[in-house]
Amino acid sequence: MLRHFVAAMLAVGALDGPPSAGSAAAPALTQRQAVGQHMIFAYDGLQPLPALRRRIARGEAAGVILFARNVRSAGQVRSAMRSLQAIRRPRGLRAPLIVMVDQEGGPVRRIPGAPARAAASVTSAAQARTDGRAAARTLRGAGANMDLAPVADIGRPGAALRRERRTYGATAAQVAARAGAFAGGLRAGGVRATAKHFPGFGAAAINTDDAAQTIDTPLSTLRDTDLPPFARLIEDGIDAVMLSTAVYPALDDRPAAFSRRWIGDELRGRLGFGGVAITDDLGTPAVAAFGTNRARAVLAVQAGIDLPLFSSSYAAGAQAAEGLLAAARDGRLDDDALQAGARRVIALRSRIPR
Repeated sequence: MLRHFVAAMLAVGALDGPPSAGSAAAPALTQRQAVGQHMIFAYDGLQPLPALRRRIARGEAAGVILFARNVRSAGQVRSAMRSLQAIRRPRGLRAPLIVMVDQEGGPVRRIPGAPARAAASVTSAAQARTDGRAAARTLRGAGANMDLAPVADIGRPGAALRRERRTYGATAAQVAARAGAFAGGLRAGGVRATAKHFPGFGAAAINTDDAAQTIDTPLSTLRDTDLPPFARLIEDGIDAVMLSTAVYPALDDRPAAFSRRWIGDELRGRLGFGGVAITDDLGTPAVAAFGTNRARAVLAVQAGIDLPLFSSSYAAGAQAAEGLLAAARDGRLDDDALQAGARRVIALRSRIPR
């Protein structure tokens, strides 16, 4: 409980974090900067766009997300990321930019290299820790510092993630031990980890990248079976949790990534998570019915999300940022909540090794 209290106080700036030029004790952010700390930007090609560089220089971006389209080699990515990290930014926003990558292992690897083993092939926590360390070496070698892994979902029969070999097991105990070990390996290698896909995507027959999904699992089953791996990772100090874009009617009729009940009541309240809440990609068919990129970003941040992800293009992220700015200006987004979320992201950035 003390760990949860300290994490929550750090997140809102009530306690001093690690000394850093980008710590949560920095001066108040402008509205544009506060919005920017809620944004991770994708881009096309091998070099970040000039518009993205200018945004970073203004302190209006928390970082970037990389995909295969950005990668020719680890060395090429490392050079591009060094150029971004070298951009001079305003005082209070000089902590390292987040450079996030999906590097789960097996078929889900954006950077060439380890871990070659898929989660489904892992048979022990020791193997998972080895894979986490290997993933960290791969990512650090490419200038990346945050992994959108481990998958903490229970692999039920017939599930999309199980077919994709992305789950660590079919029981909460297996998944908690192995996902926790993978995250520990990442942390030991200097890379921040992300538990996904809260509150559990292991019962979905189709990936939300392809279609909207409703998971009718009872709340008691979600709490007894699907949530324990996330609880274990939170207890171990996971930096970020990714919210699923599936709908879980047991608690809300909106996707979890747009749900105050799942984010505020369950993740932050019941499980005591004080870190950064991230969405799964908000540019997919799963959330197509919820309006434009601007509208989806606002729905996510209103619900308590810190980083709404738009992976298709820089333009999609820029549209989302403008939507958040407009909502902040007209009062649809509470300024205190916007600033608190920005401070949680800055606190995460301050923990990234230089």
